[in-house]
Amino acid sequence: MALNGFKAAKDDPEHLRRVRFKDPMGKTLIFLTNNTALSAPVIAQLYKNRWQVELFFKWIKQHLRIKKFWAPARTQ
Repeated sequence: MALNGFKAAKDDPEHLRRVRFKDPMGKTLIFLTNNTALSAPVIAQLYKNRWQVELFFKWIKQHLRIKKFWAPARTQ
């Protein structure tokens, strides 16, 4: 699968993979990723872990009244 809009094709020319995963509760989860090497369960677990991080930052913002997070740019 590839994004075929002009701007999408220009900005992100990589092919995308659609991963469908059914969780133990029977809910079907669908993800788009550019990782073609990992299995569907691994991709689903990575997204689940990332979602937990997002929820953590949301909690911090709500309870500690922080509006933005910033860090110095990494130099390589």
